[in-house]
Amino acid sequence: MNSRMSFPRGVAAVAILVGTSQLAPAQTITKASASVNEQRAQPLILEKNDGELRTRRVHTDKSSVPASQFLLKVSPKNNGSQHLVAGTEELLPNARISKHKHLIQDEILLIQSGMAHVWLGDTESDVHAGAMVFIPADTWISMKNTGTEPVNLVFIFSAPGFEETMRCNSVPAGEKPTPLTPEQRKECAHLGHAVSASEQE
Repeated sequence: MNSRMSFPRGVAAVAILVGTSQLAPAQTITKASASVNEQRAQPLILEKNDGELRTRRVHTDKSSVPASQFLLKVSPKNNGSQHLVAGTEELLPNARISKHKHLIQDEILLIQSGMAHVWLGDTESDVHAGAMVFIPADTWISMKNTGTEPVNLVFIFSAPGFEETMRCNSVPAGEKPTPLTPEQRKECAHLGHAVSASEQE
């Protein structure tokens, strides 16, 4: 699983520009900004820690280990992109991405470091640095860091939307994360055209 991977040219370029996400103190994009109403996406060249840094909110039902942070790098609000959303995230040991599915967007996860267990549709597998996970729309996904070091990953969405769920589930870095109830998680999921597994129970 640690062998070199070849990606389509566009994906490789995004992965190279985005980099990994060992997160630094709160930082917002300073190299380019765009209003949501702009028609053209603005070009970006971002260093590893450039982007919209956010901290995930704590689940009141303790369904997830809190504490991860993520960087939104490309989105309608970050640079006017109307076709792609991309960013990076660090999952600490035992942290997980809760089970959910995207109703509209495909997603690609590029694992940059660490080891995780992935549940994808009807399959599950351990993944390591260099792995890629392709998540078609309407497919259940969850992931847990099962190793002893952080999992750094790049996420790329085929269309905007889910970044609004991510913003709803988090606060800007530097702010104290507010509690997030199951009802609020459901509302946040719907903002980004997603469904959480808790809604199906």
